[in-house]
Amino acid sequence: MLRAPVHAGFTLCALSLASILISTGCAHHTPAKIPPSARATPPPAKIGSTETGMASWYGKPYDGRRAASGEIYDMQQLTAAHRSLPFQTWVEVTDLDNGKKVIVRITDRGPFVDGRIIDLSLAAAREIEMVGPGTARVRLKVVPPPEKIPERVAIARADPPLPATPPPKEPRIEKQMEPEKSPANDPLRREVYAVQAAAFADRDRAEAYSNTLRARFADLTNESRVVSSPPVWKVLLGRELSLDAANDLAARLKDSGATALVVRDF
Repeated sequence: MLRAPVHAGFTLCALSLASILISTGCAHHTPAKIPPSARATPPPAKIGSTETGMASWYGKPYDGRRAASGEIYDMQQLTAAHRSLPFQTWVEVTDLDNGKKVIVRITDRGPFVDGRIIDLSLAAAREIEMVGPGTARVRLKVVPPPEKIPERVAIARADPPLPATPPPKEPRIEKQMEPEKSPANDPLRREVYAVQAAAFADRDRAEAYSNTLRARFADLTNESRVVSSPPVWKVLLGRELSLDAANDLAARLKDSGATALVVRDF
């Protein structure tokens, strides 16, 4: 007996769905949020637009390194990292718990962690008293550039006053200075990334999942490792990747049915 066309189409769809489930191990995967490429130029931000979410802050070891905008990141400046707002956008950040506010300038890309919308500099985090907690619920509001640019918050870094009588110079033979490292030659100043596939509270489960990924995605990467990031164990793929390479790897893993999130590699 011939079946109705709608039944035949349903059968083909069911077979296709079954094939997909078999190829992905019948596991449920959360779509990964892939950060935009730093090379992309976002449209200008609309003055007055707002966004609500979690904020975090970052300082060392990124202090003194080159940010995504090309500027050298100074954690004592009132700046921040955002995933999509154009560089040089000014944003008013309000802590929704204590009501404190700070105005920052976007100079970097991040944070690459689900649920967080902005990474403040250390100076900005101090202004709204979130250094200790590490994170805070905030509301972002795009504002016009201030008429008076905030001065650098760097009391600890201010040059000391010159003494009335300069101290005598030390003989070269008594003190040998180490050669100065330039940012271009210092590997510690290079921004590197990895792809986070999962995070577990138990190390054994993290190791088991890492082994599974190594076997399953051997054609994509043979670099799968487990790192401790209290209170969790993270499964990372790739090592010391550029941002573009990490984005490409995350996209390929996502297309293959795996969860992938680009993170900074320490």
